[in-house]
Amino acid sequence: MSRAGFVRRGLGIVGAVALALTVTACAPAGIGDVEAPPQADAALGDDTQAQLTAAVERAMASTGSGGAIVGVWVPWAGEWVQAFGSNPDGTAVSADDTFKAGPVTRAMTCDVLFGLAADGVVEVDDPVTDWVNGFPDAPVVTLGDLCDGTSGVGRYQPPLQARWETNPTRPWTPHELVAYGLAAGAPSADRVYGESDTGYVLLGLALERASGRTAADLFDTYVFSPLEMTASSLPGRSVDLGLHGTQSVLTAEGAVDCATATDLTALSTSAGFTSSGVVTDAADLGRYARALATGLRPYDDESRFASPLPVAEGVPNWYTVRGGTYQAGTLVGQYGSVPGYQTVAFADRDSGLTVVAVLNNSRASAEAVRVLGWQLAAIASKAPATAGETAPPAGLPWTPEQMDGDLASVAICPLP
Repeated sequence: MSRAGFVRRGLGIVGAVALALTVTACAPAGIGDVEAPPQADAALGDDTQAQLTAAVERAMASTGSGGAIVGVWVPWAGEWVQAFGSNPDGTAVSADDTFKAGPVTRAMTCDVLFGLAADGVVEVDDPVTDWVNGFPDAPVVTLGDLCDGTSGVGRYQPPLQARWETNPTRPWTPHELVAYGLAAGAPSADRVYGESDTGYVLLGLALERASGRTAADLFDTYVFSPLEMTASSLPGRSVDLGLHGTQSVLTAEGAVDCATATDLTALSTSAGFTSSGVVTDAADLGRYARALATGLRPYDDESRFASPLPVAEGVPNWYTVRGGTYQAGTLVGQYGSVPGYQTVAFADRDSGLTVVAVLNNSRASAEAVRVLGWQLAAIASKAPATAGETAPPAGLPWTPEQMDGDLASVAICPLP
């Protein structure tokens, strides 16, 4: 079938009848709480805090963000969780404010996949067509392909962005999102990495139907409850958020007006579903990132990160992607943006060093928050050990100064 034929078929099946879905009810086995990894009970040193603060303020300036929340946990040195700036209504940002996790949700959707696989409900190599009728039989796309981002399915955010901005409170069904994504790009047999929000929505739908449970319930079972992420949820509609999300407006000439931003906090979380719909806070997100990277849960498996793929042509060979996460040197995590927010969460597989950050302006490229996360990690990796602890050798393949240059290359507003 031609691509045009598939698009018409996809729109007819997905858009009109919202996908006929195969349901198999099978409750997963319960899992206990996960013990928190060791963490020095101390504050990071003043010099380290000053460097971290400068990095955050530079990132805020470069993206036009009026607010930010950052968390850094260094097992041998201490921790630092800090809020910056204010919301559009003038209220100060608080370190325990909730915000949208954005594409970090994708790693969590893969957690559910591997958790259900460990419980015998699905196989990672199950074809999507085992659980979702109306998806093409060829090329064969597996649940693992959706998790790895190798399905070739298109993205739904670009065609919907303008509609979200003009009518943010409008609720969206996962089937609507899938319809737009299939219209944007058909499945491919190439098996190269390509970002696809639609793929993670499809994965969420398949896991719902395989388990007979809602995605929100599955996230609670396999992600939130084991890690005691009490501030986190996968809501199906808009919720009150402490950190307001914004986006700088464009002038008539198309330039960025760094002094004026639209408040997009009200954008329904249903527009993200299992691709970017999680709401969380910095403490929860930090706990999650470290558990993900260090394999604390019983269904965390090394095979998830095996045979990683290059993120893109020309990137360093230490920057790869697999299992719903990016790997950068020894760091494992996710990053990206949704309207109003840019979010990053990475942790070191060897040491447990963890960094999370959210900027509340989505106009700039999401590479800005990725650069911030890596810069925070580089600074934190050199933090001196507190009494009774020993710092491991620093092994990240970049320096804070290099990240300064990378930030300047993606800045949309004047840097200090």
